[in-house]
Amino acid sequence: MMNRGRSGLVIGIGCAVLLVFGLLLFSVFAVAPRLLRQAMPQTGEQITPPQDEPVGRVVAPTITPAPPVESPNRAVQANGLDTQSYVQLYEDVNPGVVSIQVFTRRGDITSQGAGSGFVIDDNGHIVTNNHVIAGAVRVTVIFYNGIEAEATVVGTDPDSDLAVIRVDDLPEDVHPLVLGNSDDVQVGELVIAIGNPFGQQGSMTAGIVSAVGRVLPTQVTQFSIPQAIQTDTAINPGNSGGPLLNLQGQVIGVNAQIATAGTPASAGVGFAIPVNVVRQIAPVLIETGSYQWPWVGVSGTSVNLLIQQANDLPTQSGAYIAEVIPGGPAAAVGLRGSTGAQRIDGFDVPVGGDVIIAVDGEVIEDFSDLLVNVAFRRPGDELELTYLRDGQERQVRVTLAPRPNSVNRSR
Repeated sequence: MMNRGRSGLVIGIGCAVLLVFGLLLFSVFAVAPRLLRQAMPQTGEQITPPQDEPVGRVVAPTITPAPPVESPNRAVQANGLDTQSYVQLYEDVNPGVVSIQVFTRRGDITSQGAGSGFVIDDNGHIVTNNHVIAGAVRVTVIFYNGIEAEATVVGTDPDSDLAVIRVDDLPEDVHPLVLGNSDDVQVGELVIAIGNPFGQQGSMTAGIVSAVGRVLPTQVTQFSIPQAIQTDTAINPGNSGGPLLNLQGQVIGVNAQIATAGTPASAGVGFAIPVNVVRQIAPVLIETGSYQWPWVGVSGTSVNLLIQQANDLPTQSGAYIAEVIPGGPAAAVGLRGSTGAQRIDGFDVPVGGDVIIAVDGEVIEDFSDLLVNVAFRRPGDELELTYLRDGQERQVRVTLAPRPNSVNRSR
């Protein structure tokens, strides 16, 4: 059933936290206390709660006036797109973007959260982040025109932080967004994000692609998302699950996390799950409700200068194996992890592990390359690994297994 109405709620912040390289990675899903009594925000993850507020009180983001700009159009035109083009782009794609209200319950405490999503077909399927709908007892979709509809969760995949929900009927003027190809995304490319930051439905921000090929931890599981897109487009709590789009109006990613120096708000370092992962996973979630990733059963790191020196390697390239997971495919074929450590300039550097330098003849430059090569295959696929051990190049064939539920930083 659909009801017309708009949510005017400006919500507080509840975010999962992970310390990475001195920064904090936050899932950009906004949560506010709701009903019965003051409630800690519930996201299905470890959280950083907002300051307590009385029930019914609205928590608004702090707004600092921006300095005046001599010509609003000048910067836009310098980027090769005039103001009217941005206006038209927004009008074209915004009808396919939705706001998502999520209700979770723990005991007698009910919490309300907000995220974003986008329509992917005419059957009412909507893509969002898994962390947006995790643990939900009720999910409501709000379309751009204010029409609300109850949604059901069709499928979830914590390892990619993706989920598909569905409404029974789409409003007449709502249409699916076009999925692009994230392999074509280039650093410096202009992009936009549309979503529901701080409960402000239909907000658009613009920026550039800052980097591609990032490895993004999912925060919920111990696995990582390959080929993530980094952007300086403003992404804030409530943007989770919304689209990152190119200037052709094609979805190139799903906004998921931000890195900050300690506060859960945009600092110009946002991350989006690449749309090619959506292409791979969403149809399976719609059909089966879950997705099975492949697994080779190793953990490790890229070869850097210290690892090269400690292991007497010819180059700073390859995926160093720090650990082989017992019972996994790599263990079954005899791959070897670290056998010890060598102390160099006060650092304990792992030694003795195999270094994978190619998969099926394709050169592996770093551990991210190995992650990508495994992630886009299926359980049961066989691949040939070329690796270095004790200065000698060797080869072995490995059959990928289904990924277990929780293995620490393994592929």
